[in-house]
Amino acid sequence: MLKAVNLTKNFDQFQAVKGVSFEVNKGEVVGFLGPNGAGKSTTMKMITGFLVISQGNVQVCGYNVGENTKGAQANIGYVPENAPLYEDLYVREFLEFIARMRNLEEEKVHERVAHVISTCSLEEVEFQTIETLSKGFKRRVSLAQALIHDPEILILDEPTDGLDPNQKHDVRQLIKKLSQTKGILISTHILEEVEEVCDRCLIVGKGEILFSGSPDDLKQKSEHNKIQDVFRALTTGERVEGVVL
Repeated sequence: MLKAVNLTKNFDQFQAVKGVSFEVNKGEVVGFLGPNGAGKSTTMKMITGFLVISQGNVQVCGYNVGENTKGAQANIGYVPENAPLYEDLYVREFLEFIARMRNLEEEKVHERVAHVISTCSLEEVEFQTIETLSKGFKRRVSLAQALIHDPEILILDEPTDGLDPNQKHDVRQLIKKLSQTKGILISTHILEEVEEVCDRCLIVGKGEILFSGSPDDLKQKSEHNKIQDVFRALTTGERVEGVVL
């Protein structure tokens, strides 16, 4: 469904992403981990067509992102970090606007908006303005707008960042539910999120993939089964007691 091959991004003399390759398939959640500045958000912006790819290519449901950006984007639901919302609009009004921007047929707008409101548990706030919502509800609205056109692939950049423990739990449960029918790529620096929702994880550092495998594969590199120890060893190059790379 999503295939990145030798994905590279140069900013003048600085290479932010260096030949990254991976796949995301239907029915799985892939965690994209790394410290700040590792190239996670840059990679996601290339996949979604918001940054021009310097080298390599991305295929989304058979569409080449560089050659047919709109075709690829029609199959992607994207929630960037700190996703902007029109805060003076009511939740339902905002989602109807997004549905029309996505060129949904007018007779299907009400049906799709009702569906994503139900999927994201927004019934109690659908007639509130977005500015009055908690962070947790705003994040659900962001997810709802990404789902409005029923995409095959979801790209979520730090989907639970800044939420309280209950809100994080709710969003993670929603991601698990959505993964039954979609391929999901999540950028995160929250290691507990990897264990809770991800089927596979990629660890990146300085623009390169340092590890690819399941959370269990990652834990097995530590005699204490601690993902955080392996993550530290991989991303800093330091020797960490009990970790064998």
